[in-house]
Amino acid sequence: MSLKRHKRLSSKKKKSPKDNLQAEVLHELGLEAYQTIPLDVSSMLDIITWTLGNQSPLEPSDLPKAFLQCLWLLRQDARTPWCESLHNLVTNDDNNSTRKVLSSFKGDSQGAINPLDLITAVYMSASTFLQQEISKRMMQCQFSIPLVLPNKDPEEPSCFLLWPLRGIVGQWRSHPLNKYRRIQEGDLATTCMPLVSFVRLGCCSVSKSQVLNHMLRGVTSSCQTFLHRGMEGGQLPKRLSGGLVEIGWHLPTGDSTKDVFPVPLVFSNLRGDASVHEKCLTFLCKASSAIVVFCGNLKEKEKQLLASCKDTNSKLILIDLLDTERNESRVVGFVDENLEKYMGLPEESVIQGRGLSEDALASKLCDTLKNLLPDRLKLITLEEAAQLAAEVGLNVDEGPICQKAMASVEEVLKGLDEGSDEYRRKQLPLQGPLWSKLAELEKAESKQRKERTEIDPQLQKEKNDIMAELRSYKMTPAMKIFTDALFTKDKVKRAYFLSWLTLRLKKTTKQNKMQDLLTNLQTTTEPLSQQTDHQHDAIMAQETSITLQEKENVLNSVSEDQSCLLESGENSTLSFKEKKTNESELTLTTDDSTSGMQPMSLDDCADPSYEPDTCALGPEHFLREIGLIFELAHISPSSGSQNVLRLPSLATDLLLYGIPLELMDGDASNIPIQWLGCVFGELKRRLPQEQCRTRVLTNLGDYNARNAEILSALFGVKFPEWKKQTSRGVYMVALCLPENLRKDMKCDVLLLIEVKGLCSVSLDSKRNILGDDNEMATFATGLSDFLMHSMSSHPGSDFETNLSVRVNALLRIKEYGSMPFCQFFVQNENVNSKLHASQLRYVSQVLLQTSNIDKDGKTTSCTVSVKGPWNKMSLSEPVDTDYSGDVLKFKEILFEALKRSAAKAEAPVLPEFMRRLCSVWDAIKEESFSIGLQNTDIALAFSLLCTEFFYWENNLLDNMKSWLMGATKKIFTTKGEALDASIQNDLLSELKKEASEEVKAEVNKLTSIAETYVMKEETLKMRSDKFIPILMSNIDNLQDRVTEEITERLEAVYESHYSSTQLKKFEALLEEEQESEVDALVEKSKTTKILLQDAEIEDEFEAVWGKILSNFEFRPSETEDIAPRVEDILRQNLISRGLQKHMKKLEMIGQNQNSDFQVCDEHFGYRSRLKQMFEDNNKQHKVEAQQVANNIIEECKQYIADKCNKPADFSDGYITELLQNIEKSLNEKSMETRSAFEVDLKVYLCNASCQDFQNLHNRYAKDAELLTCITEKKSMYLAEFIYNFRKRDQCQRVAQAFISMVIKPTVLDYINRPLGISLAEEIQGKAQQYHSSQAFHQSLLEEMIKEDQFEVFLEYLLFYDNFRLRKIQETVTAHLTESSNLGQWRHQRLCEIVGKIEEAVNESTEGISGVLNDTKPLLERVCLTLEKGDVNVIRTCLTGPLFSITVEWNRFAKCLLESVAAMQMDLDQEFSKNVDTTQFLNCLPVQPQDYLFKKVKGCDKRCPLCRAPCEEEDMGHEVHNALLHRPKGMQPYASSSVSCISCPESMSEDKDTHDTSTTSNVLHSLYPDWSFSPDNPNSTKASDYWRYVLVKFNERFAQEFKREPTKIPEEWRRITQEQALNSLKEVFLTRTSV
Repeated sequence: MSLKRHKRLSSKKKKSPKDNLQAEVLHELGLEAYQTIPLDVSSMLDIITWTLGNQSPLEPSDLPKAFLQCLWLLRQDARTPWCESLHNLVTNDDNNSTRKVLSSFKGDSQGAINPLDLITAVYMSASTFLQQEISKRMMQCQFSIPLVLPNKDPEEPSCFLLWPLRGIVGQWRSHPLNKYRRIQEGDLATTCMPLVSFVRLGCCSVSKSQVLNHMLRGVTSSCQTFLHRGMEGGQLPKRLSGGLVEIGWHLPTGDSTKDVFPVPLVFSNLRGDASVHEKCLTFLCKASSAIVVFCGNLKEKEKQLLASCKDTNSKLILIDLLDTERNESRVVGFVDENLEKYMGLPEESVIQGRGLSEDALASKLCDTLKNLLPDRLKLITLEEAAQLAAEVGLNVDEGPICQKAMASVEEVLKGLDEGSDEYRRKQLPLQGPLWSKLAELEKAESKQRKERTEIDPQLQKEKNDIMAELRSYKMTPAMKIFTDALFTKDKVKRAYFLSWLTLRLKKTTKQNKMQDLLTNLQTTTEPLSQQTDHQHDAIMAQETSITLQEKENVLNSVSEDQSCLLESGENSTLSFKEKKTNESELTLTTDDSTSGMQPMSLDDCADPSYEPDTCALGPEHFLREIGLIFELAHISPSSGSQNVLRLPSLATDLLLYGIPLELMDGDASNIPIQWLGCVFGELKRRLPQEQCRTRVLTNLGDYNARNAEILSALFGVKFPEWKKQTSRGVYMVALCLPENLRKDMKCDVLLLIEVKGLCSVSLDSKRNILGDDNEMATFATGLSDFLMHSMSSHPGSDFETNLSVRVNALLRIKEYGSMPFCQFFVQNENVNSKLHASQLRYVSQVLLQTSNIDKDGKTTSCTVSVKGPWNKMSLSEPVDTDYSGDVLKFKEILFEALKRSAAKAEAPVLPEFMRRLCSVWDAIKEESFSIGLQNTDIALAFSLLCTEFFYWENNLLDNMKSWLMGATKKIFTTKGEALDASIQNDLLSELKKEASEEVKAEVNKLTSIAETYVMKEETLKMRSDKFIPILMSNIDNLQDRVTEEITERLEAVYESHYSSTQLKKFEALLEEEQESEVDALVEKSKTTKILLQDAEIEDEFEAVWGKILSNFEFRPSETEDIAPRVEDILRQNLISRGLQKHMKKLEMIGQNQNSDFQVCDEHFGYRSRLKQMFEDNNKQHKVEAQQVANNIIEECKQYIADKCNKPADFSDGYITELLQNIEKSLNEKSMETRSAFEVDLKVYLCNASCQDFQNLHNRYAKDAELLTCITEKKSMYLAEFIYNFRKRDQCQRVAQAFISMVIKPTVLDYINRPLGISLAEEIQGKAQQYHSSQAFHQSLLEEMIKEDQFEVFLEYLLFYDNFRLRKIQETVTAHLTESSNLGQWRHQRLCEIVGKIEEAVNESTEGISGVLNDTKPLLERVCLTLEKGDVNVIRTCLTGPLFSITVEWNRFAKCLLESVAAMQMDLDQEFSKNVDTTQFLNCLPVQPQDYLFKKVKGCDKRCPLCRAPCEEEDMGHEVHNALLHRPKGMQPYASSSVSCISCPESMSEDKDTHDTSTTSNVLHSLYPDWSFSPDNPNSTKASDYWRYVLVKFNERFAQEFKREPTKIPEEWRRITQEQALNSLKEVFLTRTSV
């Protein structure tokens, strides 16, 4: 249908939209640049194709890309509009609701975009073709699709989007009144359906979009078609999507319990207040079958709009949502009557929605709409709606270019109404029987040429006749218009042309299929039940049989539908009774109520023997004709024109744009070689010279495998869909890799190949369809580097045929000389599909392991099951939630395989690919394979053999697994002490040898079973020469692989045992070192009295950690490449031998050498070679040199093997010794060789030894994992270290506090209390003068006269008591200095008290263990125990929380005893040091000097005249007597008042006896308690002591006392010191005798 589009012109001057709100949003999303040059479909390759994971957007500009990526993966969360930072903020917010968080984001907030704005912005920035792709996927995700898109300039009209909706096909099954229900399929843009529109006037508390969702999917469905404010981001302000009109479809499935409506419906939703978007409202009122208005606070303007809605032909339904208590200006307020009366509507057309929830309101609306169905709503197509949109002034996207392209398509397809076969015969003649016949003749010619027989003349004649007929070809009008349309420089027009051509051909196919259905129904002669007898039993067949009368009803129904279809678009007001539909395919089935069958998909209802429509046409037929036209130009150069020669360039343009290139015509089973060669040549010319490396990935699946959909899901490319056309062939798309993948995959172009129509049914009975299938599969497989097998779960697939075709293809290509890597893609988890995939996987692995590319067997294929959207019955079913993850997983597997292949083989360039294509095609034409193209038995038999082989292999692996378990036990029973290198090397060698023998025995069994199986099966027996070598190669590889794996497992087990033992050893050492360090830290903490911080403790731990790691006996933790070491040793060797000129040959060291050592002419001198030339046997010298070299090589290999078997790491000395052995062997042989022979031999052997010695070194470099394990546990060890320190420090601190505050004062008190008395008594025992006061006084006087110092006498005279006390103190001090008993006393007392403390602690902790709440009870118990032993304990400080800690008793008691021992040690050390007497004496409770002073103090009285002390010792004496009176010259004062009275010493100076007596009496009367007797005969002698002193120090006394010197008699001067001393002794001796 052609519609004329009118764009309303505005007379107003356009305002630049740069500063408006819409431009702001586009700028935030990074889409501003795409307003000029929009995003195209080709740009999706960069966004979609190379995406291997779900990448969260980090900023707003990432949101469009994230949306498109998720949409292409059909993810339900594709519309999530938040960046990762904002999403984390909302999801982690515990205190505020999401609404509060979102309300803090203003319109210009970074990262906060309403999802509707995001979708609108993407549509604004996308080309119309990308919009079409987006719409298709949004339909698959059941998202609403934009129908009317707001303009980015608010002053410009919105745009009606018709083109994006074209091509969207839906399936549904209605609920008719009769029991015949059919699955219908239609293009949703051109199918008549009721259109129900939803708009809002005023503000409403109800979510209109949520109500719509409930109506579309039901209340219980979780599918959210229309975005609403209850979804993520729905509360954000809409800045771009105001005026957007979205649509969604309700497509019934035929299940009345699930479907909301019995017929398909279209729902449209106008975003925003309709009063702001009047033009959109007008359009909806004209186009809609019914319009639902959500009425809020209506005012005058809204009332007028509401009245205008009533005047349209649409059914009007009002929902009254106004709250009367809050708003008095509702409609009823204007007219004083209710809403339905005011509007003149029936009661059922107004729904009171106040107080109703969304689901309740949706239920009421559904009931209202159901009452209008099926005959009260007009039907309309979206094409017709587009006309109405243009009439109201909206823009329509299908502009003049689109219309011109459509006109060109109509010209191309002129004559198609005569029938597809007739059209193809006239307009596409090159694809006719001549092309097929030419292929057959060329194949027959190739076979004869291969067999080297003469070419059959008849064959030559037939070929020449065909060529002559082809030379007469002239380009048809249709193809001329087609090529001209493609040659246009306007790429948009070309894209429109191809799209219109596809749509037009699809429409023609639908009409043809419906006509065929009518014809089939009219000509059938048997009931439908007989066609399905193989699916149902007899009872079911009877129940579901259709009578002839019923058949007529069906015919009438279909005829009626057909008439409606033909009238489609001419009358948009047809009632539903006319059933105006545009179904594409109809399939009849019985009613569910009678058959009990579940609703089936279109594919499920198809007959397994489905025959394709031979008259169906597609764009690929026209593109194929282009290739044949160019091919014909090479056959007949005169038929070519300038445009024909440009066709390869055109095909290259299309290929780079994404249009597949047909490599093989599967209908004719032929390939246009010249055409493909020129296209690939042009493609190579277009690509840079360094970007032509290719990898080929082929998707091989049968015609039901949905190959095009799978490749589209994986790579975003579009291949022709088999479902709608019948062309068979091999198609290719070229994808240029991005820069990052080029480096990883080492290729530039990825060629995607898809095989279309494989294993389909042909209506041409003359065609050898099986042979064609085998040729297509073999051709595609031969081109492939990677082969992706798509497994269909379709019930109509011929399992055996499909399997045999694929297996034959693999066998032929294996025989051809290549083998692709295979991966398997299973559609849904179907048992048949999985079985099919398993058998193919077995076959591919058996064949792959015989190839050079996978001799190690490490490249494995995998099977991925994906439940995709392609098997849905209708678009009303949601996409499986695991689909996106499965697709990404499979794509990642494919890309990893591409990366692995890059390491194995270099990617070929494009010319090599073309040569490979030609070579494979030549092999197919010649049938250069032992397996014929018609043979299926061999493939099935070989697949069963491969399945059995893998069963046998699994048995072998199970047996070896059991053996390995026993070997593992043997290794783990080895004690840790026995894990030294020599013992373990012997054990490993023994186990490896045993494993090798066990594997060999199992392999021999497997070989016998396999040979027996092959010879037993006749089919395999005939090809035993082909299959047995394949099996033997697999068995050999299996033996090597299993042996290697068992060896590695044994080494791994040993390494595990060794590592665990080493780990335990390490932990033990660490624990020991940590214990020591913790003790040191506790001691440090105790000593410094400072609480250590965690950082300090961590530093100490790091020191311990480093010490243990550095001293621990690790094996080398890193694998070192020994090749440089070997090269350096060899270099030094050559230098020492003067062979520096050969240094360049050392570059070979470390490289792979695939050939053996060969002697060459370079190894011989010129003379030697000249001499040999004249001898009969001139090659003898080479043979002899080669023999010598071989012998030396064998000896060196044995030397290397011996070194590798030793339990030691590689040493440089091995290479030095190897070189010495080579030199020794060469010296023993006398040969005329040059130095190059020696150098080459050394280089060869050193290079050969590198790998073996590298393995030896690697064996001793496996402690890296142990080191990693230890490092990972470091934080745990650190935490344990800190915890242990803290607990022990706490115990230590409390114990130390108790010792210092309680125990130590008690101990010191216990020690010091008796020491003062003991010291005094010891001094008394040693010094007699301390026995009496007279003796002590005598000793003082004697000491003073001996010292003979004035100061001493002066101190004695003036400070007698202090003088005596000082002398005692000096005596005590001297005694302390000289005495050794003090230390013994203190040590003895210390030991006594410590013993008591230890007994008290042990007694208090006896029988107590575990954890207590408080340490105070223990400490108090210790104190009480000590007090019982007469120890005075000072424990007042025990009160308070200091000593209340929870601690383990044993640990705390240990800390107490340790602290006691430390205290004892400290005190012992202190006691052993020189005593500070002053400090020591101050600590004694009883001072020894005070004690002695009391003993020798005597009488306190002094002579009242001369201050001489009383010498009476008797206690309680009444008369005091001084023995030594002092001369008056020694007195510090003048005797004025008593000048006439003198002491006896003075009296003795007077010779008058009478005067002396008189003075004595006077003194006696004055001092009655003193004895002054002049009759004492010793008085004169007694005074000699002080006379001597006075004589000597008379001047000093006078000076000290500040007076004149005393006049001294002459006789005093004659007294000597000895006389004075003797007189002293006589006086005290006399006193003692008295």
